[in-house]
Amino acid sequence: MPVFLWEGTTKKGEAKKGEMEAADELAVRALLRRQGFKSMEVRQKPKDLEEYLPFLQGGVKEKEVVVFCRIFATMISAGLPLIQCLGLLADQEQNKAFSKIIRTVKEDIEGGTSLTDALKKHPKVFDDLFTNLIAAGEAGGILDLVLGRLSTYLEKAMKLKAQVKSAMTYPIAVLVISIAVVTLLLLKVIPVFQKMFEGMGGELPGPTAMVVAMSEFVQSYWWIIFGILAAVIVGVIQFYKTDKGRWMMDSAMLKAPIFGPVLKKVAVARFSRTLSTMMSSGVPILEGLNIVSKTAGNVVIEAALIKTRQSISEGQSIAEPLSQTDIFPPMVVQMIAVGEATGALDAMLNKIADFYDEEVDAAVAGLTALIEPIMMVFLGGVVGGMIIAMYLPIFKMASVVG
Repeated sequence: MPVFLWEGTTKKGEAKKGEMEAADELAVRALLRRQGFKSMEVRQKPKDLEEYLPFLQGGVKEKEVVVFCRIFATMISAGLPLIQCLGLLADQEQNKAFSKIIRTVKEDIEGGTSLTDALKKHPKVFDDLFTNLIAAGEAGGILDLVLGRLSTYLEKAMKLKAQVKSAMTYPIAVLVISIAVVTLLLLKVIPVFQKMFEGMGGELPGPTAMVVAMSEFVQSYWWIIFGILAAVIVGVIQFYKTDKGRWMMDSAMLKAPIFGPVLKKVAVARFSRTLSTMMSSGVPILEGLNIVSKTAGNVVIEAALIKTRQSISEGQSIAEPLSQTDIFPPMVVQMIAVGEATGALDAMLNKIADFYDEEVDAAVAGLTALIEPIMMVFLGGVVGGMIIAMYLPIFKMASVVG
């Protein structure tokens, strides 16, 4: 619905103004009269540029969804009506794109749509996990509890993702800086030394000649090097989009000597936390495993969970098929088996998730401590080696003069 700007005078003569969402100008005037306003001026609020150009609106960040869920849970627990909660959330949301989505959800509910169906119209913001948990909360009359569990889950999932990003950011940043420094040396610094060596005459030492040759090659064929790098990056991205390519690369990442163990721990923590949240909210285990497999983020893990779901549908326990994968450690499988036997699988999964959250913390800290000296030695070796190579002729000349 359109938004209108209004100005009016109260019975006491006080001038007030504000915004109101309504079907048309007549509806705004009628509502203001019932509130006791007179001498009203009403005009439709002009649209922002972002509404005409959707690509300027930007997306909805994960943190914004987490904050929305947490505040929504608090409001529902406090007893506020659903429509009022969504209206307040839409008004206070700073992201205009997200505010518009919340307002659309509110309008759909006012039109008779359930909260679950209204959220499902925005799959890029509210995924299957989110909507299925909301559906379970609506069906069981425990929407406030489900929203609380969902907000806790989203907060911990965001923290887990941030830990993985922090582990990956440092080596990538050092590698990019190394490439930039080496490129700058080859294009700007080495040519200065090269002109000086040409004036000195004589034969250059082997390391110096090699560095000079590299500099000449980069200066002459930089566009070929750039083209090859771009082609490799595009080729890898396109290969990863294929089923075979994604399977090969995801499998290689899990088997990698340094990052593989960390990724497996992240996978176990995510699986346990997600399935625990869904089961404690009343989502059937088969439906829960179907959603968990889609949110795994790795096709190898996804295939293992799909196989597990198939085995459960055929009458097996959840622990038995999980034990046949290389993803879940024996301890996790045994704890899941105990949870199944005692009828407290959701609680056991939550304990596993808490344990592996701490394991990921320790693994990321250890990974950072391991990578930092390696990358510094690499950067120092490359840059220091090039500088030493360029000073070798000067040292040689100084020894001859001496």
